[in-house]
Amino acid sequence: MRVLNRFQKIVGFDRSMALASSALTALVPLAILSGAVLSNFVQHDAAELIARRYNLTGAGAEAVAALFSPAESTSATLGIFGAVFLMISVLSFARASQRLFEQTWELKPLSVRNTRNGLWWILTLGGYTVVTGGLSVVLGGHGPGLVTAVCEAPVTAVWLVWSGWILSAKRIARSDLIPFGVTAALLTAAYSVGASLYLPRLFNSSAARYGVFGAVFAMLSALFAAMLIIVASAALGREVRDELDRIRQGHRPSDHEVRQQWESVVDQTRSRWRTAREHVSHRRRKDVDH
Repeated sequence: MRVLNRFQKIVGFDRSMALASSALTALVPLAILSGAVLSNFVQHDAAELIARRYNLTGAGAEAVAALFSPAESTSATLGIFGAVFLMISVLSFARASQRLFEQTWELKPLSVRNTRNGLWWILTLGGYTVVTGGLSVVLGGHGPGLVTAVCEAPVTAVWLVWSGWILSAKRIARSDLIPFGVTAALLTAAYSVGASLYLPRLFNSSAARYGVFGAVFAMLSALFAAMLIIVASAALGREVRDELDRIRQGHRPSDHEVRQQWESVVDQTRSRWRTAREHVSHRRRKDVDH
């Protein structure tokens, strides 16, 4: 109940969509740039790595290749406006991730004052992507991504703990982030295995209908599911840390406190359900009027 209450308090679904949108805006141009810069040093570009990781074929693979591969006649140089846009989008993603930890751990927002730590986090994100991408290339042929997911889980756990520590400006102790890192790594590994089975159909069907835009829709859906896991794991990790502190202090919640927490969760859920129903009814009335 505490986890559900924490998830609702940080507006978990909205936070997940905000993170997914920021990630899409930042990672697509960053992947295109990295592929153009590193094309002379590595055999696989971003599009090929994604296609290999999730066994994309047909329309899905073609749409991903069109999205991530720059045109042959286009220069790989960014230009001043492209560089500014890329920096803003990447830092926006870092700040969106920063706000997740600040809200979950109820810290004072630092916003742009934490930009230096955000830049460090972006560099480690690049390193994490390289390591997991390398594991995917080396181990990608073993089953539906199971071996790759198992090998990536420890790397993911360490990186997520580091992420919470650096994005919070070191205000959250790394030991307090371990429940979050372990939970998120295990759930991400399970999601990765499931995604390797489901995403090919999602990419192919979306690309067949909408072309390159279909690949964007599919990527946004996949990112939303991944970010939902991260947000839920953050809420769970925070409550696990608090519960461990209560156990060490010998504190046991009373029945009255449990009932209060349950009533709070039920009231918030009912309120959101009523709001959603009113929104749907309003949309239906507008459609009927038109």
